[in-house]
Formats: sequence, C-alpha cells, structure tokens
Amino acid sequence: MRIVLADVGLCVACRGCEYACAYEHNGSFERNASLMRVSFYPAARVAVSLTCMHCQEAWCLEVCPAGAISRDSDTGAVKIDASLCAGCKMCVLACPFGNIHFDHERGVAQKCDLCSGDPACVRSCTTGALRFVEPEDVAVTRRETLDARLLRVLATQRTGAAE
Repeated sequence: MRIVLADVGLCVACRGCEYACAYEHNGSFERNASLMRVSFYPAARVAVSLTCMHCQEAWCLEVCPAGAISRDSDTGAVKIDASLCAGCKMCVLACPFGNIHFDHERGVAQKCDLCSGDPACVRSCTTGALRFVEPEDVAVTRRETLDARLLRVLATQRTGAAE
C-alpha cells in the first residue's frame, strides 16, 4: 500500500494540491471541496499538506457504527461510502490526525481515497513536495534528508574553522 508523503521543505503553499483534489472529486476548483488541506504555521514559516494516512490500524474504520468505512483491497486506501454514512461524525472524532472532514451540506464524512491509486494532489504538485510512496521508503527518505542536512552543517563548520 502506498501513501502520500509531504515534504514540508519543498512546499511553497501554492494550494495546487487542494485545487486538484477538489476538481478530481467534485468537478470544481473550490478549495473547501478538497478532501485534503494545506495548513500554515506562520511562526515556523512552514506549510504542510495534510491528507489521510490510511492507517494500518484505522481507528475511523473501527468506530464507524454504520459500516461506511472500509479498506480498498487493491489500493489499501481507507474509504468512506457516502451512501452508507450516517453522519454521526464518530470517524472525525476518532482520527488522531484530524484528516476526516464533514460535509455539512450532504451530511456525510469525507476523506482522501487516494484517487484509486493515482492521487491528483501528487500529480499536480509542481515542487515535488508530495510524493506517492511505499511506507517503507519514508524512513529512507527521511534519513537521506537528515544526512544531507548534516553534511551541510559539517561543511559550514569546516569552512568556518579554516578561516
């Protein structure tokens, strides 16, 4: 199962991922129709694309009394069947990441469904901040990023010591 990985260092807060998601799922470019969100943290000067983690142990799936949430056997995505959703918001409360949204007009919960294995948010990301990866690759990516940062710090220290 693959997941959407966000690299906050590459995100420029263009919100293209939100627009692409909204268009893919609702045929509009209204950001509030997106199944994912971009959150800003001004103090840290960081923007983060937030989308469902499709957890292995999906609490939202466990608490749904209507049986509206299931795991797609092909993509591994945890999906909500709007026709079965009772609108109780238990999944919204259960999600530890806050990545399930409630559509008040339709009275149903909504979340990322990984676009059947080809996420529109990832396709639209011009900076490469969003990637569709295997969870095992996340640790490797993070380690490589940390290694690169450490090398830059060490190079700076060596340059400063030589002067």
